[in-house]
Amino acid sequence: MSWFEPSFVYQIYPLGLCGAPHENDGVLEHRLLKIIDDGWVDHMARLGVTCLLLNPVFESDAHGYDTRDYARVDCRLGTNEDLRAVVDACHAAGIKVLLDGVFNHVGRGFWAFQDVLERRGESPYVGWFEIDFNGNNCFNDGLSYSCWEGAQSLVKLNHWNAELNAYLADVIRGWVREFDIDGLRLDVAYCLDQGYLRSLRGLADEIGRERGEKFPLVGETMFGDYNQWMGEDLCDSVTNYEAYKGLWSSMNSANMHEIAYALERQSGSHPWDLYTGRHMLDFVDNHDVPRIATKLDDARHLRPLYGLLFAMCGVPAVYYGSEWGIEGEQLPGDHELRPALDAPEWNELTDWISALAAARAESEALVWGDYTQLQCQPQQLVFQRRSEGERVIVAINTAAEPATVHFDAQCGRGVDLVTGEEHDFGGGSELAPFSACYWRCER
Repeated sequence: MSWFEPSFVYQIYPLGLCGAPHENDGVLEHRLLKIIDDGWVDHMARLGVTCLLLNPVFESDAHGYDTRDYARVDCRLGTNEDLRAVVDACHAAGIKVLLDGVFNHVGRGFWAFQDVLERRGESPYVGWFEIDFNGNNCFNDGLSYSCWEGAQSLVKLNHWNAELNAYLADVIRGWVREFDIDGLRLDVAYCLDQGYLRSLRGLADEIGRERGEKFPLVGETMFGDYNQWMGEDLCDSVTNYEAYKGLWSSMNSANMHEIAYALERQSGSHPWDLYTGRHMLDFVDNHDVPRIATKLDDARHLRPLYGLLFAMCGVPAVYYGSEWGIEGEQLPGDHELRPALDAPEWNELTDWISALAAARAESEALVWGDYTQLQCQPQQLVFQRRSEGERVIVAINTAAEPATVHFDAQCGRGVDLVTGEEHDFGGGSELAPFSACYWRCER
């Protein structure tokens, strides 16, 4: 186990938040310091965040996932010194930092690929890519190459090449040395070769031993068996898209059985449960999907939804701006999901998320406990999180009306970890509309 499992992750897409041009204009602007100067570090600390996930920050052609240079911060964001200042400010506030490691592909502007375009088969870097000199591409280069999901602006790296892998290992060691980062998100980890993933695990373990604490790897995955990418010799955690879909869909369709099935399948006590004891990265939105305030049919569901997010097994993540309910649709060529924002805002939803984060931080059961479903109805879900020293019962009501739930709590009284109010389990438990309760049992 490591510092990551108890974390509350806050995700920032820097090129968006900082208002960088969508294409690299080559002009140096110290926009990354906005995270410090405009109060985002202070905002995260107030919210209860313990880990910042920074999406791509290194020199790229456009959106950050088309890297030009792994060693230099994107000029649109500033300098390497600016990134170190942000990491230092986060550390001073008690916040760890994960950087986005984009190792499956690079942009066409990547220096080694540019060398291949210029020198073709004479380039010492030709083996870093999957090149066919008998083909062609939409850029009429007189060669073809493997790319990510058909996007010819994203050139796939060849991880069968030992020199490439050694170069990337040096890149990661350089990030640790220069910026003092605490771990990595691995972009499209589901596309990475298993052998390469294992080599990254070995490197991360080596870095962890040198630093005296775990250096976690968090892999981006979509669907399928997450054990393909998560395990002792693979990623420590992966993005939980299976639960993401169930979280918002259960609210919209008044069918809590959907998310209940996912939670039971992932973390319950049955022989077929796949990920019991694992801490996947749980989220209700991110930089690749619509904002949750847009996705939900009824904005009043935000309250019980975040209540569920912070109580389910795993590590909760919040995407910048969603904590006060901004909207954003996923449209082709649109940048609404990754907007430039001024200073952070605070409202009732932010208050609620902060209170949930504080309750989780104080609860051994909500972080480390097992999962047992106690009751599921179309608009209500009740489950238990139990650790060796604590038992917490979580009750979610997504209905617009009060609801009474009956379950065998095997305890007489409890206290709500969020509100501090006492609760009597006798005769059923009444839930307010659009609510979430975390009851710590007295016995």
